[in-house]
Amino acid sequence: MTARFPVYALWAHPRSMSTAVERVMRERGDLACLHEPFMYDFYVHRQIRRMPMFQPQPGHPVRYADVRAMILEQAAHGPVFLKDMSYYVMPHLLDDAEFCDTIRHAFLVRDPLASLPSYHRLDPDLTKIEVGLESQWHHYQGLLARGHSAAVLRAEDVRANPTGLISAYWRAMGLKDAPHAFEWQGSMPEDWQQVAGWHDSVATSGAIKPVTEAERQAREERFAKAADAAPVLRALLDHHRPFYDNFGAVALSAAE
Repeated sequence: MTARFPVYALWAHPRSMSTAVERVMRERGDLACLHEPFMYDFYVHRQIRRMPMFQPQPGHPVRYADVRAMILEQAAHGPVFLKDMSYYVMPHLLDDAEFCDTIRHAFLVRDPLASLPSYHRLDPDLTKIEVGLESQWHHYQGLLARGHSAAVLRAEDVRANPTGLISAYWRAMGLKDAPHAFEWQGSMPEDWQQVAGWHDSVATSGAIKPVTEAERQAREERFAKAADAAPVLRALLDHHRPFYDNFGAVALSAAE
């Protein structure tokens, strides 16, 4: 099966603010939106480990090939947006040229100084692969090597200028502008219920909020406190920070 309409993928890592960006994409109203469909292959089919607060939906496909088929079936009827993690699909996706060529790729990254304590609070047993930035970088490099382009967003830039950065992302993806999408109302989307414990703040926030100076100061204090209690966080930060820095060198600006 081939897609008649585009598939837009935002490849993220946990606690990267990807669910807030996904909420904006849902508010556009012109895309069928999927929330981490390949999570099922990683956690249910391959059973890499148990994910806390994950309640699989009955009937959801669990094998990579079946998730892929579900996405293409939806893209036969209209454009599709999905938010997912690179480590869920690596290395499958890079070996799947037909599907990879169907997708318009983008990446979202956040400073692991912020994402790591947030993730560790919800999942103290997180693994190095689940931090996510290393897999994203190999994914990104693999796409470029195969002749694909991919937009890169930094969460910090999106927080500072939501309309400017997301509008630049839309232009890079070939999507029309949608100013109405930056504020949202109503309850949590139905397919977020499977991982509701991870997304309470996004479900109730109503919009992407700028970073305050108090938040910047608290971020370093929060990391130091978390790392004192769990020294592995410092090793994870040292390992993943260079990949974040690499992405920063190619990230979109609002002018693009």
